[in-house]
Amino acid sequence: MNVTVFGTGYVGLVQAAVLAEAGHRVACIDIDEHKIERLRQGHIPIFEPGLEPLVKRNNESGNLTFSTNAPEGIAHGELIFIAVGTPPDEDGSADLRYVLTVARTIAEHMDDKKYIINKSTVPVGTADKVREEVTRALAARDALHLEFDVISNPEFLKEGSAVADCMKPDRIIIGTSENASEQKMRQLYAPFNRNHDKVIVMDVRSAELAKYAANCMLATKISFMNEMSVIADKVGADIESVRQGIGSDPRIGYHFIYPGIGYGGSCFPKDVQALKTTAAQLGLEPEILNAVESRNHSQKHYLLDKIVHRYGPDLSGKTFALWGLAFKPNTDDMREAPSRVLMENLWQMGAKVRAFDPEAMQECERIYGNRDDLQLCGTRDSALSGADALIVATEWQQFKTLDFEMVRSNLKDPLVFDGRNLYHPLDMAEAGFEYYCVGRPQQAPTKAS
Repeated sequence: MNVTVFGTGYVGLVQAAVLAEAGHRVACIDIDEHKIERLRQGHIPIFEPGLEPLVKRNNESGNLTFSTNAPEGIAHGELIFIAVGTPPDEDGSADLRYVLTVARTIAEHMDDKKYIINKSTVPVGTADKVREEVTRALAARDALHLEFDVISNPEFLKEGSAVADCMKPDRIIIGTSENASEQKMRQLYAPFNRNHDKVIVMDVRSAELAKYAANCMLATKISFMNEMSVIADKVGADIESVRQGIGSDPRIGYHFIYPGIGYGGSCFPKDVQALKTTAAQLGLEPEILNAVESRNHSQKHYLLDKIVHRYGPDLSGKTFALWGLAFKPNTDDMREAPSRVLMENLWQMGAKVRAFDPEAMQECERIYGNRDDLQLCGTRDSALSGADALIVATEWQQFKTLDFEMVRSNLKDPLVFDGRNLYHPLDMAEAGFEYYCVGRPQQAPTKAS
């Protein structure tokens, strides 16, 4: 099938590459000429495992093309995805200007029937706004005879495993009331729907809400477990034992109940805020969503509170090694990352940071530039050199095994603040480390440092 994708950001690029891999002829359209040229040359603007070879292979085969020519893209695609950004507006609502601009552009250049598919995460009612925008633009060119439908097809991708999620989706939600649109979408997704029927068809508004509900439910699980970790701290319980105890219940499960220092990224914070705003606009008080967001903001200060308790509020002259900048492993995304809250507060208190992340170093430099109180180090081990203590903010695989002697020999003091519970308190105590983690009882070091 001929498919056009407007937007070569995270969602658009992954979806386009995977559809091309399945044999569809996909044209990607973006207004950023520099980005399009780099994509043509095989340069991927984001880090996502498996994406680069997928893009290169399908670009070389001709199944995947990149252009800034919107009219050509519209002429090419019978099915047209809108996968542009919906950044939060000043009031927390999703900004739909880019979505509606694409809708208007499609209407201005379409000459035959189009299936317009909202892939962007958008509030309930956006499909109606897209439909109105297209109808208005068609009327302006006296072309109301041209047929179109607006379909909601939310994405459920996880950064770090987006290609796999797209190749083997848990579910494919299609929001439409038109039989022809449903059949077109089933045909499009047939290569990903062979083992069993993963397609769930519903009305457009339900599909739009399903996306927000999914992300807000996952954010709620994270914030609930983080709140339990704070309680565990106060009562002397071990949150890891609690996690195993409740995760064994199949009604709860083990996913998204790992305690830590808060969620970040481009989805959960934005979507919780957007759904809160939608509820408020309807005159509803989103009590649970308010609590989820509040707990997450507090949790990002969890390790900082422990650092201040240990050292006091004046950190002048202190240097901290920071392992992990991205908000989660297998991505270079630092949007809303807990590491940013940590660093910015440490700097305000007079401390310096020596940081390392396997993928997010360039992004960190882009965000913060050159600072006297930030040094980006080439390896995790070199980040330790001369630091007073180690902070772990992201659970990258290479951080999960600690070389006690190496860490001890590089740090001024054997002191670790672990925001992801990567190590066991007893092991750390036996190795002579003063160890602070999330919701686990502190063990006194048993060896002289």
